[in-house]
This record gives sequence, C-alpha cells and structure tokens, in this order.
Amino acid sequence: MASSLKLCLIGLLGAAAVNAAPAIVPEADVLGSSLLVPRDACTFSGSSGAANAIKNKKSCSTITLNNVAVPAGTTLDLTGLNKGTTVIFQGTTTFGYKEWEGPLVSVSGTSITVKGASGATLNGDGARWWDGKGTNGGKKKPKFFYAHKLTNSIIENIYIKNSPVQVFSVNGATELTLSGITVDNADGDSKGGHNTDAFDVGSSNGVYITNPTVHNQDDCLAVNSGTNVHFTGAKCTGGHGISIGSVGGRSDNAVNGVTIQNCNIKDSQNGVRIKTVYGATGSVKGVTYKDITLSGITKYGVVIEQDYQNGSPTGTPTNGVPITGLTMSNIKGTVSSSATDVYILCASGACSNWSWSGVSVKGLLNAAGVLSWNPIFDSD
Repeated sequence: MASSLKLCLIGLLGAAAVNAAPAIVPEADVLGSSLLVPRDACTFSGSSGAANAIKNKKSCSTITLNNVAVPAGTTLDLTGLNKGTTVIFQGTTTFGYKEWEGPLVSVSGTSITVKGASGATLNGDGARWWDGKGTNGGKKKPKFFYAHKLTNSIIENIYIKNSPVQVFSVNGATELTLSGITVDNADGDSKGGHNTDAFDVGSSNGVYITNPTVHNQDDCLAVNSGTNVHFTGAKCTGGHGISIGSVGGRSDNAVNGVTIQNCNIKDSQNGVRIKTVYGATGSVKGVTYKDITLSGITKYGVVIEQDYQNGSPTGTPTNGVPITGLTMSNIKGTVSSSATDVYILCASGACSNWSWSGVSVKGLLNAAGVLSWNPIFDSD
C-alpha cells in the first residue's frame, strides 16, 4: 500500500519530517527584486491520499492524486479550492463500497483546472451497486462527480469507468468547460446499470461540453435548467439520447439558450428529446439541435412531449412549460423497425416559433397521428 511522501519543504526555512503529510515542493516567483511567493505542488497517494488531499488542499496550487484509494462512504472533497488550483488525476483512482448517496468526487472554486494524466482512470466499479433499478430503488448508489459552483474553470481529459449512477452533476456553474471527457459504462448494458446520465446540467450559465465520448444507460446530456449551454462533438452510445429536461418541478425550471451540435447518437433508446413535466411551470427557450446523426435508435428519433410525470408520459400534455424558439436543423439518420421517427405532443398554445430544416429520420413508423396540437414551425 502506497503512502504519502513524508518530507515537507516549506519556503526556504529547511526541512522537517511530518507524518503522513503530502509532498509539498515550493516554486518561488520573484516579484520586483526581493519578494518571494511560494507555489506549492503536492502529491497524494494510496489509501491515505484522499484524507491528506482534503486536509491540505488549501496549501497546494497543484494537487496530484496518484493511485488514490478513496475509502467507502467518503467524498474526495476538493471544494473551496484556492483560486487557480490545478488538480491532476494520475494512475487509477478507486472508491470503497458503501450504499450511500455520494458524491464520490466534489470540486468547487474559481479558475480551477481538473485534468487526467495520460492513462488515468477514475474507476467507480459500479457493478457492485448495479441492480437494474438505478435511483428508483434497490441499493442506494452514490453519484460520481459534483462540478458545483465552479467559475471560469475547466475539466478535461477525464476517463470515468463504470459509475454506479449519474456521472457529472453540473450545478451553479459559471463559464465552465468540460473537454475530452470519456464516460465508459458499457459494462452496465449487461450488468444492470441504470440512470447513469453522463452530464446533468442545472442552474448554470455558460457551460461548454466539447468532444465527450459516452456509453451509458440514460441521458448522454440532460439540461434541466440553465442558460448558454453548449454540447458539441459528442459521441453517445446506448442510453436515452440527448435531452432537454425533464423541465419542471424543481426550484429552477428555466432553460434558455442551448446549442447541441455535431453529435452522433447510436444504439440509443431516443435520439433527441425535449420533455416537460405534466402540470408544472417553467420555460424552454432558444434550443438548437443542429448536425445530429442518428443510428440504431430503438424508440424515438425525435421526441418532444409536454406530459412527463414520474418518469413516464401521461398522454395528456399541459401548457405550463412552453417550448419556444426551437430550431431543428440537419437531423438525419435511422431508427429501428419498431421505433417512431418523430413524436410531438404539445399542449394547445405551448409550442411556437419553431424552425425545422433538413430533418430526415427514417424508419418503418411515422409521426402521423401523434401530433395532439400542431406547433408553429417551418420545415423543408
């Protein structure tokens, strides 16, 4: 079992042995002619690595987590980091087993960089929790990664393997980029993975998710609230598609200005989806789906419904969450023989100012007969 390096160098004052402390290597910048400002780089490893990182996170401008084994029932709590801190995951990060809500990892702060070194993996070993029920019963399963209250920050090149349930929760974020993220929950297809959403976004302004690769058993993306959200270059396999919603029934129920572009969705239950909650209030404005390729879709190529309740549709739409300013452009691909190309269920007056062009989803079933109310839109 690895242990943390016990030598701690502080400024220019010499050395002292400190039991189970991180390795702190100071780097000094010269400001003017005489002022020295230490910048500490710390490495934490093994079974004591999580506790030491949590304890010393305010002392380090660069935190390297090398083969850290996070104990059961413990959050790797990197919230409240100093401005400008960099966090690097190295090797394999593992997590002990306990039935609890999590999260396994939590990060917050301003101008934070979180990244994975080459070959690094955050392994949730989700099969220990999977029972086919997700968050709907059975074992209590921890969520994976809280990216809450991050401002002007970036999370990049993180590889997550087998999350117990939802992976990234983005909430209260401002100008946050997530780039090159891989969520590999392929094992969950045959071992009972469920509700393994890759990215859940809420109450955030300026979220940029670029070039993610996802194989999971729920939404590749779900935007429940927020403004100025961009999801581009995604490869989504399995799961439930790329979604807005469900919107309604939360403290924040407004979605405004979402762009989903240049994405490939395959072997998924749905392609693109917007769902609002039956009887709830809120709004969905200015959503664009553009340049989306679908293949192997098993239920709906495009689905927009205002009747969502308790995870299931009621068949009766309500108008409390209007969907306005929707653009669908160049949505192409195929659905399976038992799937429906396009399904739209809008309440009267609740869907307006839509623009559709180049929407060509092919399958044996058509959308004929499913429009409960004709939304106002132009299509080619």
